[in-house]
Amino acid sequence: MVIGKTFIEAFARATERAAYGASLYRGKGDKTAADQAAVNEMRSQLNTINMKGRIVIGEGELDEAPMLYINEEVGTMIGDEFDIAVDPLEGTNFTAENLPNAMSVLAVTKKGNLLHAPDIYMEKIAIGPNMPNNLIDLDFGVKKNIKLLCDTKNTTPDKLTACVLKRPRHKDIINDLNLLGVKINFITDGDVSGVISVADPKSNIDIYLGTGGAPEGVLAATALDCLNCQMQTRLVFQNDAEEKRAKQLGINDLNKKYNISDMIKGDTIFCATGVTDGDLVQGIKDLGNFFESETLVIHKSTKTYKKIKNKIKK
Repeated sequence: MVIGKTFIEAFARATERAAYGASLYRGKGDKTAADQAAVNEMRSQLNTINMKGRIVIGEGELDEAPMLYINEEVGTMIGDEFDIAVDPLEGTNFTAENLPNAMSVLAVTKKGNLLHAPDIYMEKIAIGPNMPNNLIDLDFGVKKNIKLLCDTKNTTPDKLTACVLKRPRHKDIINDLNLLGVKINFITDGDVSGVISVADPKSNIDIYLGTGGAPEGVLAATALDCLNCQMQTRLVFQNDAEEKRAKQLGINDLNKKYNISDMIKGDTIFCATGVTDGDLVQGIKDLGNFFESETLVIHKSTKTYKKIKNKIKK
């Protein structure tokens, strides 16, 4: 089932309003207030859309932040049924400290077409477009994945750049990359934009590696799905309670590796609006009674990939 183009603007407006709400707290040191403002604006805008929407992926439980909660219904309850994944404020710390790469993100599919991932950790590996199918695999390890990528690109490891979230848990990945001579672009937060960077030729990122949030993983996979990229993920469980939550969401094979086609089916819309200036999109600009936003919009069925600048009344 195709999602009509008329929905693109409506969903883009939801991330625009959320980004604007969060932007009011840039540099004020209060990431929770910024997140709450983004959530409130996004929820309010989603509720104006003629649809029967359901939040299947919310973000925030891991750091006890406010969220659009899983199974929350949004929209006017008139029209098409959609499953919606949201991250109203990707990069809460970036916003609080007025650092680059904070943004508001959502992804939309028709009902039943999005993996219902619990808010736990997820292993991730991703590469850019137009590569042989099933080239990478989480179980291959860093060395083999880098060799396969080099062979495919006809290059050497020292010419590759990997994007890695800077966390102590990635010590082994970082050591392997260093031994191979692969350049590393570290990010400190916000791995949706980190994963998506493999699709952007301007970023020079060849591969993304590491463990981050599962909701962010599915959001990023939605964008990569539209751009003919590859990604593989696997949920990481830290205790019995997390395993129980996954089973309640219908996930029974706890060791399953998910390719993009396992996480997303059918048509999709992906929107990301900048809160602060970043590599993917520019941040909110205050224009007095108006604000200016920049939004990346991706629509799978129409092969839409564009950045939209809007001047919007506050």
